[in-house]
Parts: sequence; C-alpha cells; structure tokens
Amino acid sequence: MGLLRRVAAVVGLLALGWTTGCAGFWVAVNNSNGSGSTANDYVYVANAGTSAATATLTGFAVGTATLTAVPGSPYTLGFTPVSLAINPANSILFVSGHTGTGIGVIYAFSIGAGGALSALNNGNALSLSGEEISMDISPDGQWLMGLNADNTSLDEYGIVYNTNTQVLRLTGPSAMPYYNLVTGTIGASQVKVAPDGDFVFASLGTAGDLVYQLNTTTGVLTALSPLPPISTTTSDNALAVSSGSSYLYIARSGTNGGLAVYTISSSGALQEVSGSPLAAGSQPSSVVANTSGTDIYVANQNSGTISEYGVVTSTGAVSLLSPATIATVSAPWALAVDSSGDYLLTISQTGSPNLTMYSYTAGQLTFSTSSPTGTGPVAIAGTH
Repeated sequence: MGLLRRVAAVVGLLALGWTTGCAGFWVAVNNSNGSGSTANDYVYVANAGTSAATATLTGFAVGTATLTAVPGSPYTLGFTPVSLAINPANSILFVSGHTGTGIGVIYAFSIGAGGALSALNNGNALSLSGEEISMDISPDGQWLMGLNADNTSLDEYGIVYNTNTQVLRLTGPSAMPYYNLVTGTIGASQVKVAPDGDFVFASLGTAGDLVYQLNTTTGVLTALSPLPPISTTTSDNALAVSSGSSYLYIARSGTNGGLAVYTISSSGALQEVSGSPLAAGSQPSSVVANTSGTDIYVANQNSGTISEYGVVTSTGAVSLLSPATIATVSAPWALAVDSSGDYLLTISQTGSPNLTMYSYTAGQLTFSTSSPTGTGPVAIAGTH
C-alpha cells in the first residue's frame, strides 16, 4: 500500500466567536503507585452538545481524588468538536472538529495558569477538507498527525509556535503532503505516534492498520508493511503503544475481537504475540497502556465495563487481572490518564455524570470521583 502524494489547496482561516471568559481526545498512562505529582495536572473533555451552538470544552484540574473545574470552564466552542491532542510540552491544546458537512477545522489554545485556556491566533482556525477524527503529536512536538475520515487520509502538519508573540502556525496541506490511506469507505478510528517517534500507526476499522516510518527532521512518512484486515466483521477501533515503543495494543471488536498485542521490531514490522487477542468486553472502543509497561486498560462500550490487564515487563506477556473487568457508570467511550499517573479517566456519551476517575493499585481500578462535563462528550485528553 504505497504512499500517494497530493497537494490540496484548502488552507484558510475561519473566525470563531467566543461567548465565555477566554477568547475563543488516547494518552499514554503513567506509573500508578501514588508516586506522581498533581501539579499542572489537567484533563480536558470536548462535548458535541445538541448542536454546534451548544458544543463546549470542559477542563479540570486533577487533585487527590478530586476534579476541579479550571478557570473559565466550560468554554463555548461554536463548532462541533471530534478530537483533542495536547503537545508534549503541555502548553497547547488542539481541538479538531467541523463547521458543516466536509468542512473541517483545527483550533489551538494555550494552556495557562490553573489550566485556563486562551485561544491562539485571535481565535482563528486552520480550515481543511474533512475533519480529523483523531490527532496525535510527535514526541519532539514538531509534527501533528490527523486521521481524516472524510478524505481517507493521514494528514500531517508542521507545528511552528512563537512563544514571544503567542502565534501558532500549522503548515497545512499546501506545504505538507497528504498521504492517502486506502480507496473506498473505511472506518478510520485512531492515529498514534510511537513514544520514541520512529513510527506512526493508523487504525482503519475493518480495513486493518497502517504503519509509517517517521523522519522527525523532515516530517517525511514512509509506508511500511500494513496489518491486513482480519475479516469484514472485525474492526480495529483504537491503538496504544508501550512506553518503550516495543508493543502495539489494539482494541478490536467483532470476529476474533479483544485486546490484540503485537511486537514492534526496530524496522517497524508487527508480529502478533502468542495468546493474542485476549478477551475483552463487547465493542472495545479505547485502550491505554502505562509508561512503566505494567498495566493496560480497554473500555468496552457496549458492555459498560473496563477490562484490566497486567504485563510481565521482562517478557511482554499480557494477562487478564482478577477481576478481569470493572463495571462503569455507563457505556465508556474513551480513556485517558492524568499526568501524575495516579488516575485513569473515562468519558461516556450516555449516563450522568459522564466523566469518571479511578485510582489504581497493582493494576486494579477503584472509583475515586466523577463529574458532569456537558452534553455528548466525544473526546478526552490529559496533560502528559
């Protein structure tokens, strides 16, 4: 599946009208034994609302078993959000969404004192064809990857930020190429950059998964051997990469579904490990792995549960913990972990409250607190 390069003249700026104080989504999990710090520890949730006019962005400061709204939260967006990403420096929050059919946008906010958000570029957005349903950023903070379901493409943007003038520029499709993924309709779901920055992975639902090598200096992506589709009734819905970039974890639903585990070679080749996939609940929708490589969690949307797995760090072997799952308040949609590494958070598109936070010891989750975020949460992202 070769790379096809095309140039698209779709870069423009759209003004955004803000109605609140400031002008204006699958993170790595950290170690979980209470050794972290909650300083500058924030989590943000994008809510689609009932329409673009009611869409919001809600932020929380994470404390000891507490969630406290950041100053100015909730922020009214005025467009429909679909995905979030925070840069490695924890200074910029990117929000992707759409303002109409086929009209995609990416807005950016600086993350200030107490987690308060301020719109960059005077509230202007990068305008693009189609919406980025998933975004991730290279560990050096130079490249933003967007998985565009409308265009069945992996979009790449160079990030140029002037800290003195607070001006952010995304070098869009006229300066960087699009990379076509596959022809025809796909169930594009998530893009993930490996923590070492060497590889980029894209899950395409029933179309399998793609692998690219990333040149972090030039941004050039080189297509490697993909994971072919398992079957027409098997969907790869979400991805996580271990902190050492040695393993790829896939939340897979349908035939032969569950938690699929693959080794990642130094050349980017993927090899499924013995015993994969491991059992999960119905409709796995999100997966996260901690940076120490000891625990993995999968949100099972239809089952209303989170599956818990332990990892033998010396061998990479994965096994279900006991108990293997915990029940959630309602159908979990996406997972994130706070920067202290003490808490796992999940959002739900149904039920109330729709944001739940868990502490965990030796991999086992325990309810800590919960909070409403707004109507229809679609994405969650936490500082690293």
